[in-house]
Amino acid sequence: MTYCIAASIDEGLILVSDSRTNAGIDNVSTYGKMHAFKTNDDRKIVLLCAGNLATTQAVLEQLHRDKIKNAGVNLNNVECLSEAAAYLGHVSVEKQKQHVNSEGQSAFNPSASFILAGQIGDEPHGAYMVYAEGNSITSSANTPFLQIGESKYGKPILDRFLKLNTSIDEAARCCLVSMDSTIRSNASVGPPVEMLIYRKNSFSFDEYYCFDGDDDYLLQLRRSWEAKLREAIGALPSLNKEAVKVMRVDL
Repeated sequence: MTYCIAASIDEGLILVSDSRTNAGIDNVSTYGKMHAFKTNDDRKIVLLCAGNLATTQAVLEQLHRDKIKNAGVNLNNVECLSEAAAYLGHVSVEKQKQHVNSEGQSAFNPSASFILAGQIGDEPHGAYMVYAEGNSITSSANTPFLQIGESKYGKPILDRFLKLNTSIDEAARCCLVSMDSTIRSNASVGPPVEMLIYRKNSFSFDEYYCFDGDDDYLLQLRRSWEAKLREAIGALPSLNKEAVKVMRVDL
């Protein structure tokens, strides 16, 4: 399983991904889900991957090959992120088709989903989620983040706290707490946790972090968040039984 987040706010982008691909009883394996591309100086593009590992690897290989060969459409010549997302969706669908025979394979699912994020030229920075079917959506003012993989455990904190005008450093901490909440609730999501911060118009991927499971900062963040949650629960208004109409049902 996988969990990846892309937050697109006024100040830039925050991209976070786990690295666990399998978590059996006696077999835990890891594989990075974040891939930054070396492109022309007028653009920065990064990909987050979820789903079938063979498909994601095949898609990544094709994107690199097209760029090296200067294919008619590649990451170096697309004019905007939406065009890059459409190109990625086409490559993904073609790779999935190669692994499904005419009769279908009920026990095998080659589907994969992606988040493509970055900035191209004078276009604003942004992020697109590309579905297994090849179509895509982008973030919005009301929901300035995208998720792929095991999204339900980490979504509540993003919904409550992440806004377009959230500072990029605060948004980064929010995304890390979202990831930690998912790791806590689902054993199939796990470290190392990768985080990339992109500040708008910088055309630089210098702010990259990789946190192991025993990383001091990640542990400090987890303990602080848990302590503050306990304080918040303790400070909630007490239940006033007299003010609440209680319905009793006699069985």
